[in-house]
Amino acid sequence: MTSLPLVFDAPKRGLPPRHLVDLSPAQRAEAVAALGEKPFRAKQLSNHYFSRLTVDPAEMTDIPATTRDKLVADLMPPLFTVVRKVTADEGTTSKTLLRAHDGTLIESVLMRYPDRATLCISSQAGCGMACPFCATGQGGLQRNLSTAEIVDQVRLGAAAMRDGDLPGGPGRLSNIVFMGMGEPLANYKRILEAVHRICDPAPDGLGISQRHVTVSTVGLVPAIKKLTEEDLQVRLAVSLHTPDDELRDTLVPVNTKWNVSEVLEAARGYADKTGRRVSIEYALIRDINDQGWRADLLGKKLRKHLGQLVHVNLIPLNPTPGSKWDASPKPVEREFVRRVREQGVECTVRDTRGQEIAAACGQLAAEG
Repeated sequence: MTSLPLVFDAPKRGLPPRHLVDLSPAQRAEAVAALGEKPFRAKQLSNHYFSRLTVDPAEMTDIPATTRDKLVADLMPPLFTVVRKVTADEGTTSKTLLRAHDGTLIESVLMRYPDRATLCISSQAGCGMACPFCATGQGGLQRNLSTAEIVDQVRLGAAAMRDGDLPGGPGRLSNIVFMGMGEPLANYKRILEAVHRICDPAPDGLGISQRHVTVSTVGLVPAIKKLTEEDLQVRLAVSLHTPDDELRDTLVPVNTKWNVSEVLEAARGYADKTGRRVSIEYALIRDINDQGWRADLLGKKLRKHLGQLVHVNLIPLNPTPGSKWDASPKPVEREFVRRVREQGVECTVRDTRGQEIAAACGQLAAEG
């Protein structure tokens, strides 16, 4: 079968200028030296970005003023301006609309729970996977995000938690999910770099545990296999949405390239290599994929391909403007969960956050 390229950019929009976060620690030192400064300044800059979560040269008082202005101008070009923030769930869910240097709009969503704070980040502006029930997919792909643009969403979220922007006072950002705009594994190289920047210890990264990072995919099999060889401990989430190929060809068009069994076998390879359970994402849609026989088939296929290394996240479909799709009634949802569990597969219903501000799964459209 033909494979999708692992990195592809839509035309007419461009990545931002080089940023400190795009570079490895060694490359940062080289870049600083090329500007005529001592290489150790690279570690100072990294410490400000990853530990102090700042890009403001006025706060970098351990670096001489003229030097820091030059270094920040060259290695920390502005990545985003905040267009607006909206909140829901009594302030514990916050959606941020960001405008990139070329006018591209993306969204991230910060959710505070009693025991954790989770940030849902975007990997692309728009999405090229064309799933018909998802607002992001219906908008099409504009371009990939750079490594720095991906990571900067996390820096902003971590700063918001540190500063107590959400109810509950100052806290720590603990979990990252690549479930915002875009198909993460279609921007493979930059996603991989971003995971390292997010998880490497300071001052080389933000120091968030890989085990608290989830990378989602609709099922790009070559990229899943490639990820399996990266020696990571991030969780893999597969957006399956139906266990049968006939319906999945419509709901998740990439299924015509890699079918359900191929996707699940690739996911099993990742689970075997990492020892981590795969999360199966399943948006439950009224009268489309919520039948009892599909619950039975889902449970059987997951047991066959993944054994005990799987957990089903059932997602009540979130409404999008003008969509013909709707969430399944609660009795149907409960019966679906029961039948999946009856096959010996763990299944829970995801706590839906941010519906009223279009911040829930499948709703991100980044409208200015």
